[in-house]
Amino acid sequence: MTDPFAELNAALPPHYIIDRELGRGGMALVYLARDTRHERFVALKTLRPEIAIALGRERFLREIKLAARLQHPNILPVYDSGDAGGTLYYVMPFVEGESLRDRLDREPQLPVDDALQIAHEVAEALAYAHEHDVVHRDIKPENIMLSGGHAIVADFGIARAVSAAGGDKLTQTGLAIGTPAYMPPEQASGSGQVDRRSDIYSLACVLYETLAGQPPFTGPTAQAIMARHSLDAVPRLKIVRDAIPDDLEVVIERALEKVPADRYQTSGEFAKALTAASTGTVSRVTAARRHSRVTPRWRRPVIVGIGLGGMALLGGAWLLFGRHGTAGAGGADALVPNRVAVLYFNDESRDSSLRYLADGFTEALIDQLSGIRALDVVSRGGVAPFRGRDVPRDSIARALGAGTLVEGSVEPVGTRARVTIRLVDGPSGADVGRRQSLELPIDAPLAIRDSLVSQAAILLRERLGGEVQLREQRAGTKSVEAWSLVQRAERLRKDGDAHPDVALALFTRADSVLGQAERADPKWVEPIILRGQLLDRRARMTRSLPTLEEGLGHATRALALAPEDARAIELRGTLRYRQWFLFRPADPRAAATLLDDARKDLERATTVDPNLASAFSTLSHLYYQTKDLQAAALAARRAYEEDAYLSNAADILTRLFFTSYDLDQQRQAQRWCQEGVRRFPRDYRFSQCQLYMMTRLESPDVPRAWGALARIDSLAPPPQRALQHLESQMLVAAIMARAGLRDSTHHVIERSRGTPEIDPEHDLVALEAFVRTLLGEQDEAIRLLQRYVAANPEHSFRVGGDIFWWWWDLQKHPGFQALAQPHS
Repeated sequence: MTDPFAELNAALPPHYIIDRELGRGGMALVYLARDTRHERFVALKTLRPEIAIALGRERFLREIKLAARLQHPNILPVYDSGDAGGTLYYVMPFVEGESLRDRLDREPQLPVDDALQIAHEVAEALAYAHEHDVVHRDIKPENIMLSGGHAIVADFGIARAVSAAGGDKLTQTGLAIGTPAYMPPEQASGSGQVDRRSDIYSLACVLYETLAGQPPFTGPTAQAIMARHSLDAVPRLKIVRDAIPDDLEVVIERALEKVPADRYQTSGEFAKALTAASTGTVSRVTAARRHSRVTPRWRRPVIVGIGLGGMALLGGAWLLFGRHGTAGAGGADALVPNRVAVLYFNDESRDSSLRYLADGFTEALIDQLSGIRALDVVSRGGVAPFRGRDVPRDSIARALGAGTLVEGSVEPVGTRARVTIRLVDGPSGADVGRRQSLELPIDAPLAIRDSLVSQAAILLRERLGGEVQLREQRAGTKSVEAWSLVQRAERLRKDGDAHPDVALALFTRADSVLGQAERADPKWVEPIILRGQLLDRRARMTRSLPTLEEGLGHATRALALAPEDARAIELRGTLRYRQWFLFRPADPRAAATLLDDARKDLERATTVDPNLASAFSTLSHLYYQTKDLQAAALAARRAYEEDAYLSNAADILTRLFFTSYDLDQQRQAQRWCQEGVRRFPRDYRFSQCQLYMMTRLESPDVPRAWGALARIDSLAPPPQRALQHLESQMLVAAIMARAGLRDSTHHVIERSRGTPEIDPEHDLVALEAFVRTLLGEQDEAIRLLQRYVAANPEHSFRVGGDIFWWWWDLQKHPGFQALAQPHS
């Protein structure tokens, strides 16, 4: 049996051996490991890649060392930390006891004395940490360990790094730091300062749960819970548990105030109040607070704050309530296509022998689709009542509030099982498109079944994306003629995407048809946006500035019709960025203004529609070009997460690959490259990424490299073929250099240099400098880099403050030190 932790064990220091996985959190994976050097078990945590990107390697390692100095009996210490082949990790004691969550699972309501002791000890730990400028940001039962009758707070190590990075920065990138059930309003909205008073609020939520049996605010979604923290009054504890002392309820209510200034200002003050509550000596001023509370005066300011700064987090709650709150009662018209119900697949075998396979496939598909944030997937329990029942499809859709149903069957075909999948329009009960069939051996191992489920999920997402687009377009116009013309234009556009040799002609025809649609319904913004997108495609192919300017004219007209349309805002931002990228103004000030306007448009588009994957993808490209690789990586991850219908998957995977490669996170880069090869075998970029991988992580396999180059030559579109051939051939030279083939490397370099017409940015010059570095020819590498900087004076050799890893071996060379100085 293969070791599932072999790769991680190989990367870790040899005295750590992973035994098993203990759990997964929002920021890290937790393993039980053996520390053979000290003959003990430890808890080893590895950061999730997106968290590692946001924090930065150097910052994380520096700050966690400082966190290791925190010494307090109620704080779980940090033993060790490091970088295991691009995976950041830290090591803590393995606590033999249990977490507070484990105890609450067994005993939902704790004795008052136990609850107070736990809260008091956690408050003392927080007071100590706050004195050392560390805010935890994620106090919850899972992070409070119980051992020897005492509470110990875990994960201060990562808290220190988050504080240093700026928690607001992480939140703005889309990473949720904190847990909704315990998150104070200022942390949920992203519009306020997260400080020690935020930890006090979270601890009060934990204390409330230990007494009441559930947190003060619950709800069906994270957005709904966070909205309740900001808008709802705290439910009275004594209604749930009459034995709670009045003084204790007063203390908890003060700690749960919406406005931080109205809470206890320090954890030490909160700890003293808890002690006073246990002895019945709460001050008169505090006790009088309950009687002075009328309609909460925080309600209006908090709503205003959310409206200004937190719509990306809380706006989704109102959207969900508006869409789904009446779905069941509103009839077929209220059903939305991204509310999906996967019905249990039928077992078509005669003896019901494939029932286990049908059920397993259904449940795995539900789990896969549930991970897509833009989809609202009915749970297994929701669809279970319809299992094996002959109920009309539209009736099931109305009962579940689902605009889309997924049906399927499993039937034996010899020694194999055929899985057939159907997408069904909920309101009408009609099939959408053709049925899809996949096959696997009946006795296939789980890995094969999981792969088949992934294929099925991809097929469904792509098909569902087309259906969602159709319904949205239908809703945008009352003109049958205009809608039909848009569908005709979209078919021409897709044909052009599929046939690059005739794409320009097809795009021109599509634009003409869209012009007719625009005249049929002048108030419908969709044809105008699509015309702008077509011109963007044409400009990329022809490198034509007038074409881009014409597209910007369409964007301006679209925004005049619909100023808050996210896709119209995105269109203008994309075209502005394309203009900067392809036709950068000679005046540096004008170029900077153009780029800044593009960035503002794209960021605004993602604020108006946080699910707009294509805008995140373009933002990632923009950040990448401006050398903000961490922001580029985070935007690419957001694009990947939000691309529910896989409409932009190839571009997003490319961005994820290059940001990971440049940040020297090679295992992640390898993952994205392999995913691209699997899903897009005819996209030349995923043959090229294999060459990049052989320049660093993978073995320099020269025959394989030449094979990849041949595929790139056959797959790259004609306008890019010459440059991509030379770039890929220079990468082959790099691979040969790593393989020790010096003479052959020089021959390939000579054949791989470009002309100003082919390589106006001199990228091949920089790539040759990298090859020369691999050969140990540092003086020649410096000479090439001097040429490159002369052509690109704004270039920086740094990534997030560190020298880009291509140039590590050059850092001590005097010529490089002069080149790498920040430009004034």
